[in-house]
Amino acid sequence: MVLKKQRVFLAGASGSMGFEAFKNLWEKREMYDIILLQRPSQKNKELFRKYEKKCNIIPITGKGIVEGNGLKIVWGDATYYPDVEEACKNIDWCLCPMAFISPAADHNPEMAKAVNTTAVQHIIKAIESQPNGKEKIKLIYIGTVAETGDRLPSIHVGRVGDPLKPSIFDFYAVTKIAGERAVLESNIQHWASLRQTFIMTTDDLLDPIMFHQPINSFMENNTKEDAGRGLINCLEIPEDSNFWKRVYNMGGGSSCRTTFYEMLNRALAINGLRLEKVTERRWFALRNFHMQYFEDSYVLNNYIHNWRESNEDYYQRLTDQRSIGMKLLSWICSRIPFIQKRIERAMYKKFREMVSESKNGTEYWYKTRNDMRISAFYKDYATYEAIPDWGVDLPELDSSKLEWIRLDHGYDEEKIQLDLNDLQKAAAFRGGECLSGSWNGDLYQKIKWKCASGHYFESKVYTILKAGHWCPECLPPPWNYDEEAKRNPFFAQVWYSNHEITENNFYPKDCYKDIVE
Repeated sequence: MVLKKQRVFLAGASGSMGFEAFKNLWEKREMYDIILLQRPSQKNKELFRKYEKKCNIIPITGKGIVEGNGLKIVWGDATYYPDVEEACKNIDWCLCPMAFISPAADHNPEMAKAVNTTAVQHIIKAIESQPNGKEKIKLIYIGTVAETGDRLPSIHVGRVGDPLKPSIFDFYAVTKIAGERAVLESNIQHWASLRQTFIMTTDDLLDPIMFHQPINSFMENNTKEDAGRGLINCLEIPEDSNFWKRVYNMGGGSSCRTTFYEMLNRALAINGLRLEKVTERRWFALRNFHMQYFEDSYVLNNYIHNWRESNEDYYQRLTDQRSIGMKLLSWICSRIPFIQKRIERAMYKKFREMVSESKNGTEYWYKTRNDMRISAFYKDYATYEAIPDWGVDLPELDSSKLEWIRLDHGYDEEKIQLDLNDLQKAAAFRGGECLSGSWNGDLYQKIKWKCASGHYFESKVYTILKAGHWCPECLPPPWNYDEEAKRNPFFAQVWYSNHEITENNFYPKDCYKDIVE
């Protein structure tokens, strides 16, 4: 008996996670037909040309549909609904690592919204419009650790259900939160959202955004190989598993934990360079980025077994994949101090130009008196100026010596069956109210809520209590977190860890556009 192959639509197959997922899926094409929706760029055409050839597909120029031997490519645009509808025809699965990420998203926020929110809404609509689509088609959405914003000590260990707090100016995170919420609030019966951590790639990221991250950020990373393989392993999860209709943190586990300071030092050392010689400490922000250790990433690993590689595997890959020129340079630096110092001076000059000349550079904000950026990332100019040199009063970077505060979600999480009183307590802890007078105990029933700002909204209980979402109308922009923290004890837990109650900043609706090209 020959089993019918399942049809898998992989959205975002040209990204770092997406292409690793595609390569894993390609090896399983005896079990799955593959559907892609890709922009008809020259880069994408070249990336998938050899796969078209193996399927006897004659390549086309521009937009259109090609298909053969288990591979279908819709050369189109995920922000254009008819193309999404075509990709979703007769599918069994949609795997969605598609995203328009920072730093590109910072410079093109309209595209970020189109890809990360609108295109996801298109996918949901297309799935629900298929015959029995909402019951039959399974959707795996890839969220992001950026949804929870900065989680510096002593709240550096997080779990699903903690407050969502997209960092100020991080419109990318805002668009991903909206995309995730659309999935959670949909009528699809088999969905999961995997909040992906930072994916370690061997690509260079010489961009000012690297200095937006504090050196004492605690990171539980992932390799792109583990990320892609883990996504494809979702296809093995049965329909009756309790995996479905849940949000997960997707990280690499304890072997992928590090600090940003350690990671930068290791990456530079591979090329014979020293962090303290090529950067200044004050270039690195003091708050307002993202990353954390995950208390609960093991939960997802128990389902999809994505933990295979470690930080050491990543560093070895960085070492092995260097060009011959970089290997020679590293060898010289390790043996001839004079050459090492000259190269470090050149790299310092390059980094200095990035942070001082780019609109998105931390020193540029200081020089140009960008009050809002300085307040968000440093608190004030005096705090920026007081940052000492390397080696002086470094923050504690040993997690075993740090206090860890586990956040309160506002209700008894140990209870097997929640009741209306639990919903009322959770809403009050968020500064609002649960307005529904009854509840049947179904976590996926929509309930009426009111936030502290007086906004009325309907949302599923799971979305609020278990996934950390709250009022959609209060989602930035604008960012009014100092005021929000005064009204919302749930949110205050992640705000006052590195902000003072006396701060009173407001970041208007278009504040993130100050760096738009």
